[in-house]
Amino acid sequence: MSPATGFTGMWRDLLPLGRDTRSGGYRRFAWTPADTETRDWFRQQAADRELTYEEDRNGNQWAWLGDPRGEGAVVTGSHLDSVPDGGAFDGPLGVVSAFAALDELRERGARPARPLAVTNFADEEGARFGLACVGSRLSAGALTKEAAYALRDAEGISLPRAMEAAGHDPETIGADPERLARISAYVELHVEQGRALDLTGDPVGIASAIWPHGRWRFDFRGEGNHAGTTRLADRHDPMLPYAETVLAARREAALAQAVATFGKIAVVPGGVNAIPSLVRGWLDSRAADQTTLDSVVTAIEGAAREAAAREGVDLDVVRESFTPVVEFGHALRTELGKVLGRQSEGRAVPVLPTGAGHDAGILSAAVPTAMLFVRNPTGVSHAPAEHADEADCLAGVTALADVLEELACR
Repeated sequence: MSPATGFTGMWRDLLPLGRDTRSGGYRRFAWTPADTETRDWFRQQAADRELTYEEDRNGNQWAWLGDPRGEGAVVTGSHLDSVPDGGAFDGPLGVVSAFAALDELRERGARPARPLAVTNFADEEGARFGLACVGSRLSAGALTKEAAYALRDAEGISLPRAMEAAGHDPETIGADPERLARISAYVELHVEQGRALDLTGDPVGIASAIWPHGRWRFDFRGEGNHAGTTRLADRHDPMLPYAETVLAARREAALAQAVATFGKIAVVPGGVNAIPSLVRGWLDSRAADQTTLDSVVTAIEGAAREAAAREGVDLDVVRESFTPVVEFGHALRTELGKVLGRQSEGRAVPVLPTGAGHDAGILSAAVPTAMLFVRNPTGVSHAPAEHADEADCLAGVTALADVLEELACR
């Protein structure tokens, strides 16, 4: 079986899992039946290639070519979970490409001198429990067991309860420094979440850095009342300052050349004919540097407090997660550039930053990490229209195989 045939078959088998027939998007939330289906798919791919399969203490999946306890391992992969109604490529492209790259190495007759592994990190998107990269954060020690146990989904189900229901022992979760110490490099392939490569005409690029980013919860608490009988002058409606805050976020982000988005909202009690008592909105903001991000979020919070005060509404702001800027190591990044440059007959491979968070960014504090991007012709991501042409996907597989051969076989 050729690597191209293998890629196509894997993609075909994975495509229907967790797909919503109404939206066409994916709902592969952590520790749900859809997530279990994708995890079973991963396990089967490992078995088909006679790789050693294991699941670590945090629910991350590993498929090993070579000794899992060996030193200097080279690891590649991504994640299989999704955002609500997400696209098919964000995460899964990296996992499918990793298995296909191993197939290509075998086709070439390459002999790894060190262990090689494909991984699927658990709960990268954070769609269910509100915190991104849970599996890699736990392994890297960036999320404590106590903090993980406090995570709840919209139904009030805790993370450990959800893990237990899916057959994983939550008592084992926590930092995994011994495993990470055996890894010499982690290379994550990902569909580009933007159009930079489409504009340059390149099928594959290399990541330079991940912008600092975080999530903040804004709780506007007003006075619930009747929508038909309460005079406008007598209202303390939390929806009004929330709406002004959304506009302020767009304004401040534009001024700073950053991004800020309110993409999730909860309204209590949620009746059409009732003035809300609580409006809870979640802000996602990202910028090229820490100073800019801090100034944007501070300005948004300031505007929110002014608007809340005018309406007689209380406001609480809680930072739920934060990831500082990640500058991928220059040594590994340069090595990737040389490898891919040889394959492109000396043409420089684009090096570009991204505003999207990834497991590679979390692991970078403990392991040398790098990322490859595959062209996205529309730039759409986190939506059903997310796409990459098959030719570009296969170019990504070849690029990843070239990198793995250089890192693990020489």
